[in-house]
Amino acid sequence: MLIVRCARGDPTARRREPSRKGASMKCPLTARGMRTLGRGVFSALLASATLHYATGVRAAVQDAPKVNVPLPVFEVAFDPGLQPGAYTGRVLVILTQGGRQEPRHRINSFQQWMSPSPILARPLKDWDPAKVVILGADAMRYPPGLTELENATWRVQAVARRNVDLPEPGVSPGDLYSDVADMNLATFSGGPVRLRLTHVVKEDPSEEHPRIRTVEMISPLLSKFHGREVRQRAWVRLPQGWEENPERRYPVLYMISGFGGGEPRFESMTMSFGGSPRVEDVLLVVPDSRCLRGHHVFADSENNGPRGTAFIEELIPLVEKTCRGAESPKHRYVTGGSSGGWASLWLQVTYPGAFAGCWSDVPDPVDFRDFQRINLYEPGANMYRDAKGERRPLMRMRDQVRIWYEDFVRAEDVLGPGGQIHSFEAVFSRRGKDGEPEPLFNRTTGAVNPDVAKSWERYDIRLVLERNWPALGPKLAGKLHIRAGEFDNFYLEGATRLLKESLTKLGSDAEIEIIAGGGHGTLFGPPAAQMLETIVTAFEKEHPQGARPAKSPAPATGEGSEAREAEPALP
Repeated sequence: MLIVRCARGDPTARRREPSRKGASMKCPLTARGMRTLGRGVFSALLASATLHYATGVRAAVQDAPKVNVPLPVFEVAFDPGLQPGAYTGRVLVILTQGGRQEPRHRINSFQQWMSPSPILARPLKDWDPAKVVILGADAMRYPPGLTELENATWRVQAVARRNVDLPEPGVSPGDLYSDVADMNLATFSGGPVRLRLTHVVKEDPSEEHPRIRTVEMISPLLSKFHGREVRQRAWVRLPQGWEENPERRYPVLYMISGFGGGEPRFESMTMSFGGSPRVEDVLLVVPDSRCLRGHHVFADSENNGPRGTAFIEELIPLVEKTCRGAESPKHRYVTGGSSGGWASLWLQVTYPGAFAGCWSDVPDPVDFRDFQRINLYEPGANMYRDAKGERRPLMRMRDQVRIWYEDFVRAEDVLGPGGQIHSFEAVFSRRGKDGEPEPLFNRTTGAVNPDVAKSWERYDIRLVLERNWPALGPKLAGKLHIRAGEFDNFYLEGATRLLKESLTKLGSDAEIEIIAGGGHGTLFGPPAAQMLETIVTAFEKEHPQGARPAKSPAPATGEGSEAREAEPALP
């Protein structure tokens, strides 16, 4: 499900910041070695543990009763030079206490998952930017029913979402934001707090490294679906000696990031494989998995468009032609963790001839009978409460629940599209009459809509395999490798267990392992090094001296379709 995100657009915030979801404290790996499939999924939890320990210490010595005051009214004004025409989007006001981090960066951090800051929001359509946007007690708010704030000094910042391709509010290129205002409620006069949107987020330049290449294209398929220009891109780590050996070709490993994953760093891509020298014999490719609604998991959907088809038919051929991949399904592999684990398995199952193998690590729910311990098909299913009326947890650290499902959903709803639960609905749900994904459940009560849950069956990987096993079984022989932790931080191990039971009954040779004591992160280090060894050994058996350019590159699907290479000019 999650990762670490760079604070985009702020030249004072170039360091990588922890994002919304992380890994188990039981993972026996260093923080530096755990950063590729989501750029910090795992170290984020380690940092969070330190943060909450420190918070607990402060609480022990600062036990004086807190005094609250009424929630102020906020007035947000657009700069006419930055927003000359009508505005459609969502305006946010974020409040934080202490620290140097801008509030807009905090809402895109793992901290926000663990301890959400107060947020007010107002969705707008065709809004006259000459008018002030007022946010008070009638605005969308988190916590729900927020009417008071602690009588303290708050840091306040306004954001206007404008980017239609990325999910991170306030840090995506094109978004607007205000200066940070310090609001001391102890001396507050009671009038409105005025904020002005005077800054626009600039494009954050890609990391300059001689062995990282960005491959980007305008996607005809996605552009047609969305009715506007939509790009696909991927970051490719070139092996040592790539420039000096212009005729050598390489096997290709596509690495799908977890939720929130963006541009990877060279060092993290290298260190993730436990120091294996085989990393210099493979093209490592991280395709961008983000869209406005979150992580599109490279699945075709009614809301995100043909993301899987565009990846297979458009981006893969361009990457492998440009960077001298083997251009053969026999030497093309896919891996990923968390949401990337689900995506990698989905790609292998949906396009069985396109990849020679899949290593899926701690995948998001692969059997919807256990969707983070919730059976979506069960009559009366509820996302907030179990059959006993107890609150449902969403995330744990060791034996302690750290996030509850209802709290998480309510905070995410205020921010708007792009969160983890919204990502699921954007992929798995049909498109509603209002043009939005059909909600799986009632946001007030948590009750699952059985009709919507039924429609999700087409993305239930266990069901897809069972219903199509006579055709899929032979094509997937020897290709499936799935790992989960016994105590996954996001309760994902149960679905993997159910999938293992199903595939065993079907007679599959899939390797599915539940790591004893493991959490949300198991593939890195020795398992990843072994994966590389398998990939390179298979390639070297066929090409002992390294492959030469193919005369007739095989199509990405491996089933006869024509690979698209040129970037078309759209009208």
